[in-house]
Amino acid sequence: MKESDYVRYDAVALADLIRRGEVSADEVCQAAIDRASSVSGLNAICQPRFGDALRQPVPESAPLAGVPFLLKDLGQEQAGVPCTYGSRALLRNVPSLDSEYVRRARAGGLRFLGRTATPELGLKAVTESALWGPSLNPWDTTLTPGGSSGGSAAAVAAGVVPVAGASDGGGSIRIPAAYNGLFGLKPSRGRTSFGPHMAEHWTGAASDHVLTRTVRDSATMLDILAGAAPGDPFVIPPPSASYADLMQQAPASLKIGLFTASPYGTEVDPACIEAVESAARILENLGHRVEIARPEFDGMALARCYLGLYFGEVAAMMSHAQTAFGAQSRDFELDTRLLGMLGNTLPLADYVLMRQRWNEFSRALGVFFGSYDLYLCPTTGQMPARIGQLATPKHLQLISRLMLLLKAGRLVHKSGKVDELALESLARTPFTQLSNLSGTPSMSVPLHWTPEGLPVGVQFGAPHGGEALLFQLAAQLEEANPWFAHYERTERGY
Repeated sequence: MKESDYVRYDAVALADLIRRGEVSADEVCQAAIDRASSVSGLNAICQPRFGDALRQPVPESAPLAGVPFLLKDLGQEQAGVPCTYGSRALLRNVPSLDSEYVRRARAGGLRFLGRTATPELGLKAVTESALWGPSLNPWDTTLTPGGSSGGSAAAVAAGVVPVAGASDGGGSIRIPAAYNGLFGLKPSRGRTSFGPHMAEHWTGAASDHVLTRTVRDSATMLDILAGAAPGDPFVIPPPSASYADLMQQAPASLKIGLFTASPYGTEVDPACIEAVESAARILENLGHRVEIARPEFDGMALARCYLGLYFGEVAAMMSHAQTAFGAQSRDFELDTRLLGMLGNTLPLADYVLMRQRWNEFSRALGVFFGSYDLYLCPTTGQMPARIGQLATPKHLQLISRLMLLLKAGRLVHKSGKVDELALESLARTPFTQLSNLSGTPSMSVPLHWTPEGLPVGVQFGAPHGGEALLFQLAAQLEEANPWFAHYERTERGY
């Protein structure tokens, strides 16, 4: 199979070609390897395992038998393969068991080409770790592909694989989807399993799924990945049929609430607003009703609660790396060490109170969804940053080192500087955290491109368990405003 032919198929189509004997699974795998070599300059794959992929058995009856796939190097653990979380401190993290995600993906017929780059511990909306270096955006290699699933997004947008592993604890599926012109759905809390290594990731804020070019690939993958594993904390009722079947049913006329103002009062790029307004016109032409409306909640409280989660999770992960693998403080990046210090000095009672406040955001959405079927808003507040643009300036690095030396975490918490940090950290991506803290599903859909040719995603959110409705609307939008042809621009070498 020629590389130029390979990049024009989604996962469902590739599996069909293999099933009908028009091409072999090994030929498809080799085409993916050739494509990965052609675009290696994007630095999307941090751990290539091409030989393993060619040797991996393919269950012929599986739904995506023989389709090449990349795993995110953050969770999605493979037995015997390092899972670094983008950190030098976790180079020795070699799981002894496959995660449930990997087990199900393998049973679904996917062949693992390797693992994709992430920022350290998945902490940023850019993928520029000190360990692996920056991943680049195929639409413009001077820009970031976003994070934390930035390596996966770059690989899918450039046609290395039709589908790649991703996870989302604050927007890490939807932000890279928006920046790379991809479809990205974050499932409901509990829809996919984090077993057996943990019960919930990021205290329930995170979900595992994929990034894709087509809606049907995402739906098929959720059919493969969804469902509780033994010992999971709770079980979500399954859909009435497979997502791949349900997405083919047109949704009824929907009532959709639209908003474009940042929940944190931060600036929103006109291109992001224009994308939402354009999507609203498409929706109305399809017979849906769109009104200006938004869930009513305290935006700054959401930002504080989310940053409190950051602090606690980073401190815990650093402690685990130090205890389990002998990692030293110097093995972590400076920004990570600072967040860890703020986590270690955040009073436990404050952390618990922040976690309890998540209920407020869930209740606000509950009230909102009593009047509306979905919400529509920008996926991101700003267009992708330039590579290196968000690196900590040298003068702030000096201040951070001084704070670490003086162990000034408690002073930072008492000073009110955390609010400033929250706004600085989340200003570019203020629209995604609501879905994580409430555990509700949401998706970024690539419906808009700027005059310069950059993709802009729009976000839809649904009530808990509402993935089928999101897929149905996404499929309807994909048919009304097809985006697959845009990928021709990313099919050149780098």
